[in-house]
Amino acid sequence: MKKTVIALIVALSTAGFVGLYVFDPGRPDPATVTPATAPSVFEALEIPTSVPAGVPAERTVDGSAETDKYGTVQVQLLLSGDRISEVRFLRQPEPGRGADAVKVLQQATLAAQSAEIDTVSGATMTSESYLKSLQAALDAR
Repeated sequence: MKKTVIALIVALSTAGFVGLYVFDPGRPDPATVTPATAPSVFEALEIPTSVPAGVPAERTVDGSAETDKYGTVQVQLLLSGDRISEVRFLRQPEPGRGADAVKVLQQATLAAQSAEIDTVSGATMTSESYLKSLQAALDAR
């Protein structure tokens, strides 16, 4: 009887540790993902999207390709006047935490309208590569 109880405790403990090992806090819970009808970042922050007269409507600027051990990141900015209206990826890291982090970095860039944003915890190297590519694109505009 004692051996059965000990075996059961060991099995349950192992299952718990395996569950913690494969848990990835960077992935959103499907139940909490916002629906497609949610307001855009511009609407939520009330950022004007109109372009003054005489300013080119839209143009793109490519950032540098930055490589780390998780892959290569290269951004392309879609600019409306001097405002960043969209951040696109010409290259992005392999699926995993880094790939999940780029979505957060995109939103932060649109809100800040600069490269002065925080790195994403758990994806520091990818965040730093993103920031270097973003700064190169901003410098080139």
